[in-house]
Amino acid sequence: MKIGQFEIAGKACIMGVLNVTPDSFSDGGFYVDLEAALEQAAELIALGAAVIDVGGESTRPGADFVTEEEEIARIVPVIKAIKEKFDILVSIDTYKTATAKAALEAGADILNDVWAGLYDGQMLTLAAQANVPIILMHNQKDENYQDITQEVCHFLQERAQAALAAGVAKENIWLDPGFGFAKDAQQNLDLLKGLDRVTRLGYPVLFGISRKRVVDYLLGGNTEALERDMGTAALSVYALIKGCQMVRVHNVEANRDLVKVISQLI
Repeated sequence: MKIGQFEIAGKACIMGVLNVTPDSFSDGGFYVDLEAALEQAAELIALGAAVIDVGGESTRPGADFVTEEEEIARIVPVIKAIKEKFDILVSIDTYKTATAKAALEAGADILNDVWAGLYDGQMLTLAAQANVPIILMHNQKDENYQDITQEVCHFLQERAQAALAAGVAKENIWLDPGFGFAKDAQQNLDLLKGLDRVTRLGYPVLFGISRKRVVDYLLGGNTEALERDMGTAALSVYALIKGCQMVRVHNVEANRDLVKVISQLI
């Protein structure tokens, strides 16, 4: 498969999460130290991640806002160290263009924007100018959906068209339905059931549901975040069968063999 101009083995792959934040919902504070972050990156790569997704600001509900300066200070040393030591694709999980630009200058290869270029209006231009892949995620403040899957598809189509209009190459556009963002449990379930409608939009799709509350809901509603890895892996299989091409997960090991097997059958 291809991620923009990059060739990746197999029909599907894993994006490993590396949060260099003090307050992310499942691993906040684990990897704020550069050495710890680099060790985690090495483990994610050894276990089978094709992409390392570096994030410097938590996007969990109620998380504190992080300035561009602080976010850049968190992510740039980590990205530089990873790219110097490993031959691996790195994505930057940010919605701020200044942070994204600094990350690209540090060696990042992919932009992963939870606001699909809407935050400051410059992210799509940056993606076009840098000629890099960008992941556009569904996220909106209004949760009064009439048909969640239809509205997610409409939003993503609009953002993809905006990216094209800004000069982003079609092969550089990825979509993410945004599980857990501005959606309650039932809406997440309905979107899961309609996931194949998202994968038929004509763009590759990233599936990011790792350890989120919808996984807890499906497991019975009494699990902690770190107890949701097998539930996450089950949903990874489901997502690949529905047509997604990349799964974003915290626990690469729990997903590796499932993704390897299923990707040979789809």
